[in-house]
Amino acid sequence: MTVTRRPEGLDSTATTATTATRTETAERAETATTAARGDAPLVSPVNSHNEWDPLEEIIVGRLDGATIPSDHPVVRCNIPPWAARLQGLAAGFRYPRPLIERARHELDEFVALLESLGVTVRRPDPVDHRRRYGTPDWSSRGFCNTCPRDSMLVIGDEIIETPMAWPCRYFETHSYRAVLKDYFRRGARWTAAPKPQLTDELFEPGFRPSGDGEPPRRILTEFEPVFDAADFVRAGRDLFVTPSNVTNRMGIEWLRRHLGPGYRVHEVESRCRAPMHIDTTLVPLAPGKVLVNPEYVDVDRLPEPLRSWDVLIAPEPDPIDDRLLKITSMCGRWLSMNVLMIDEKRVIAERHHTGMLRALERWGFEPIPCDLLHYAPFGGSFHCATLDVRRRGTLASYAD
Repeated sequence: MTVTRRPEGLDSTATTATTATRTETAERAETATTAARGDAPLVSPVNSHNEWDPLEEIIVGRLDGATIPSDHPVVRCNIPPWAARLQGLAAGFRYPRPLIERARHELDEFVALLESLGVTVRRPDPVDHRRRYGTPDWSSRGFCNTCPRDSMLVIGDEIIETPMAWPCRYFETHSYRAVLKDYFRRGARWTAAPKPQLTDELFEPGFRPSGDGEPPRRILTEFEPVFDAADFVRAGRDLFVTPSNVTNRMGIEWLRRHLGPGYRVHEVESRCRAPMHIDTTLVPLAPGKVLVNPEYVDVDRLPEPLRSWDVLIAPEPDPIDDRLLKITSMCGRWLSMNVLMIDEKRVIAERHHTGMLRALERWGFEPIPCDLLHYAPFGGSFHCATLDVRRRGTLASYAD
């Protein structure tokens, strides 16, 4: 093992959105007619086995209708203290327009960059997330559809809707249904994990995060399977997952059984006091190369399949001076690791984090700087904001 040590609103024009919707509807109708005639066998548009094969098609989230998450212990325990206090006061209200506009500008530039690289970009439908909904046991408002990485997991030609633990995200995948139905009609497999009840039995009563020097505590019980897709990363036949405040071991076991013996699911121990999503903890970048957070992961205790890989130690994140961003960000400081691989060499990374950009160059990658710093109040950065639907490659094992 080689260890590299670290150095010290709706769319801008309603007309465009309407035209795009009509075009997609016409394309779906034509696809369905062709399939019904039996003119050609279906070839799934969904095909993604790892984090680095050449990227061809991706779903990018949307900011329209974004609403501050409804107050709940599972929400509060997963976000930084300042953001948690603000969230409790403003829960259920729209995000302030200045936050939306700054993030939207960066997101539009990110989409333009992807398209300039030859990547097909799909988007969810706009949704009014302030609308209240419920089950027989609880009610909530929504959140946003900024992070498709959380609610859907792509394994080969299959898209799996995940059983999420936040009540405000219960129906989040509905905004992607037009895209999902299109993929299904064209040959993709489409699965939904069992919808959780999200009753009090799922959450530890009186939960409080662990303090300094205390072992990590998690709010979830094993009452039922729940998991966010963003707690998993893929390396062919091997998947790596962190049990977290949104992913319990019952959820991990559900996925392990669903995928069957052709895949291996490995747990990664995290020292994070409020674990949520693996893509700021451990990120496979290319065959045999994995980016690791030195604060959260003990490199001597990595899962066995990774012990022959080059372990790239993430550099210290560059400080962020924007006071408003510090208060409103839902993410920790290691969002610098939240990169998106275009292929085995090219990688989109945050322009602000120059330490990460330099480290990627030293490790032999070709970083493409882009701005998405102001997406943090809505849940993440490049990896979180996307779902890579098709990469040019086949299923392989990289960890024998």
